[in-house]
Amino acid sequence: MDYTAQTLPEAGLGESRIAFIRSTYSYLAVALLAFTVLSGILYASGVGVALLKLMSASKFVWIGFLGVFMLVGWFASSWADNAESNQKQMIGLGIYVLAEALIFSPLFAIAAAVAPKAIPAAGFITLLLVAGLTYTAFSTKKDFSFLGGILKIAGFCAIGAIIASVIFGFSLGIWFSAIMVVFAGGCVLYDTSNIIHHYPTDRPAGAALHLFASIALMLWYVLRILISLTSSDD
Repeated sequence: MDYTAQTLPEAGLGESRIAFIRSTYSYLAVALLAFTVLSGILYASGVGVALLKLMSASKFVWIGFLGVFMLVGWFASSWADNAESNQKQMIGLGIYVLAEALIFSPLFAIAAAVAPKAIPAAGFITLLLVAGLTYTAFSTKKDFSFLGGILKIAGFCAIGAIIASVIFGFSLGIWFSAIMVVFAGGCVLYDTSNIIHHYPTDRPAGAALHLFASIALMLWYVLRILISLTSSDD
């Protein structure tokens, strides 16, 4: 059953918005597939292990790596959001997917070493959570744009906590990861609502990038939780 085909017309959306939503999720599917393939290549080639060793050498390497990722992410999202050419929007999305695959590679290397079953489990859990949030956004037809300001403040607080933990050498723990999963869920709900109601209909790749970023954030912390639980059981 095509749930989208049934719900979108009922939501009172125009044909251009419906076509945009379908294009966005097509781009999202390609981005997720590309991320999976790139992650597999990076792991098989040993890039994840190499980056993990590099980051273990100094805490400031991780901060620098995180800073570069944020800069690249800003550049890619800005390009995808503002470029009039669909090809340039797709390039922005592709750059972001590559950046996510690179920053995930050390985490996947850790998971493969201590809890290999956690990787597919985290993917499955993340997809279930995203599916539930997507259903909520489409079925309720509510505008969740009010979450934008709250998520922005929470995001800055989270970044500050992460940087402080690296500099001062303390662990944020499993509860921080759980809070971040909830935060990522709010981002998915916000992005989905934005796609339904507000995002410019000529920017499907940009919309897919934002939603992909939120899903990747959720996957990161779900995987961290599973790694922590596996390690505590040993």
